[in-house]
Amino acid sequence: MKIIAKREAILGPLQSVIGVVERRQTMPILANVLLSAKGGRLSVTATDLEVELVASSEVDVQRAGDVTVPGRKLLDICRALPDGVEITLTQEGERMLVRARKSRFTLSTLPASEFPTVDEIDAQQTLKLPQKDFKRLLEKTHFSMAQQDVRYYLNGMLLETSAKMLRSVATDGHRLALCEVELSEGAKSGQQVIVPRKGVLELQRILGSEDQILEVGIGSNHIRVQIGDIRFTSKLIDGRFPEYSRVIPSNPGFAVVAGREELRQALQRAAILSNEKYRGIRFAVKPGALVIQSHNPEQEEAEEQLEVVYDGPELDIGFNVNYLLDALAAIEGPEVEIGLTDGNSSCLIHSSADAGARFVVMPMRL
Repeated sequence: MKIIAKREAILGPLQSVIGVVERRQTMPILANVLLSAKGGRLSVTATDLEVELVASSEVDVQRAGDVTVPGRKLLDICRALPDGVEITLTQEGERMLVRARKSRFTLSTLPASEFPTVDEIDAQQTLKLPQKDFKRLLEKTHFSMAQQDVRYYLNGMLLETSAKMLRSVATDGHRLALCEVELSEGAKSGQQVIVPRKGVLELQRILGSEDQILEVGIGSNHIRVQIGDIRFTSKLIDGRFPEYSRVIPSNPGFAVVAGREELRQALQRAAILSNEKYRGIRFAVKPGALVIQSHNPEQEEAEEQLEVVYDGPELDIGFNVNYLLDALAAIEGPEVEIGLTDGNSSCLIHSSADAGARFVVMPMRL
């Protein structure tokens, strides 16, 4: 294999895929990236056996071939070279020679035949939607995914298709985030798949905020997303996601309407003196007012009062302040509505300016 390319034509694909290359590997080849040169293009593949990323660019292919090289080392070399410099990659036996102007590097290689790749995913349906819509689905729900929960199906995000809608749902058992976008071309069938946490975070990293249309292929064991010159493939979590619709309050009896930014800042201040371990704060609502209280084992206390729109009975309810802050950071619009039922029930947070997103936070005993 031999290619000649501008630094950016090699650096771009490497930066796109390097996120899945783990620093500590059980298999040495997983620290490598697969370089495939043919037909005037270089494709770079990285995998951790769960998530695979492939990115490509146009290069001058002098000799076609496939080989694997240490991913982070090649990336660091390309980063350290000057902008616009021409790089020559030449495979010589079990070594890869990297030349640029007066610089020369020799990297070890491993055979391409040993590199694990995903070929076809047997997609049961393919969806097309703008990149920014898909990014929005992930950004509004990803923070509610569990981390290393024994209920492994919570360590990921549910993607659900229906006739005209694509919905993302994430929950860690204490809170839930849901977002949905309309599809211009409806889905063929209703389908539920769970994308693992690492796959969701990698997708967020490579997705942009453009109107560019991307393709999402959903198979029985894999999901594949084509974003321009980048192809993302991830295994799916084999499990049944909880019946999330049962925990979303369908019709909370009382609504507190508050300024989103005012409420967020008041919660941040009250959080300073909350218990560092449990992060509990108390909501005391009464007509026209919301009082936020926190205290900690050192007998320190904080109290914030806000003017709100509320005309129901007086209610006291405890919440984890971090969960409320995460929801308020994800929601859009100047005002936010918090639906309450009683002092022992979940609250529903949403905004009329952000119709597709809803957040549920379970109460906590204080």
